[in-house]
Amino acid sequence: MAPGCSFETAERRPFSAVSVGAQRRHPIWMGGVRRVSTDLAFLAAHRVQSTSVQEQPSEHMPLTTVVWTVIFAAALSVLWLRRHWLVAGLLSCGYVLALIARLVGWSAGLSIALLLAAAYAVAPNRPRPWRIAGHTVFVLVAILLGTHLLPGFHNLRVIGPVRYTSDAIPFTMYLNLDKPLAGFWLLLVWPALCLHRGAWSWARGLLVGLVTAVVVLGFAFLFGEVAIAPKWPDGAWLWAINNLLIVCLTEEAVFRGYLQEGLMRRFAERRHGEALAIAVAAALFGLSHAAGGLGYVLLAGLAGVGYGVAYRQGGLHAAMTAHFCLNLVHYGLLTYPRLA
Repeated sequence: MAPGCSFETAERRPFSAVSVGAQRRHPIWMGGVRRVSTDLAFLAAHRVQSTSVQEQPSEHMPLTTVVWTVIFAAALSVLWLRRHWLVAGLLSCGYVLALIARLVGWSAGLSIALLLAAAYAVAPNRPRPWRIAGHTVFVLVAILLGTHLLPGFHNLRVIGPVRYTSDAIPFTMYLNLDKPLAGFWLLLVWPALCLHRGAWSWARGLLVGLVTAVVVLGFAFLFGEVAIAPKWPDGAWLWAINNLLIVCLTEEAVFRGYLQEGLMRRFAERRHGEALAIAVAAALFGLSHAAGGLGYVLLAGLAGVGYGVAYRQGGLHAAMTAHFCLNLVHYGLLTYPRLA
């Protein structure tokens, strides 16, 4: 199973694009950048329907491509350049364009205002009650953003519902504009988050990710959740970019960079404190996938242990790499999301 896909599959939001087909296949070695730009251009070429009578004006549709290009660029910038002014500028530009394209509404400003207030409150020079209140607000907003319960975000459906194989359950993917705000907040505001540990953090994450994939997906195969199903369907490059830069970045920033890192510091004087922090963060990560059932929770929790080890060894870069490695193996080689 691919922890992280429940946020992609479960949500039903007002705006949706015509499904990206999954039957016509292309070789994996075709240029990824060209495929992603083609997939994004596909979004701009189709009318987007709202649940209300009003329809998004067709002249705004090309902005969809620009919006997500800018947001993906912001994710790359925050991971590699660490220039906060650049990331903040790209995010501001992306969300203003999303407002023009009607991918977000004015009510989304409530979420942004709460995150800005939380950022002000958690600054190191603030009184302790302020910092506690700021963290409380952030946690509540992050949960509501992750479950798509805050108003004003009209996340675009870009894949599905589609069955990649005849024995799989239907898969749907959205380009979410609400959930990533929590991840970006942490990367811009939370100084304790460890981005990398040493020069080979990505390599450590890849190694841990491969081991985690063998263990977790091996159990999923034995329990009849997935079967061997190699594929690289249309829309796969867009899935990969979104999964790495939005899904993995946000979930690892929250569960490892914020929760696990905080617990590691809290339990620093305890015996086996780091192991306890990894276990607690992994358990909560598993519970966040409860929509998939008990088996999904257990598999996601087991994967969370692997991601936690990767974070301890190499920081956020390593945890993201491990997470994406498992998801990619699941997507490309096995039944996705799972057997019906």
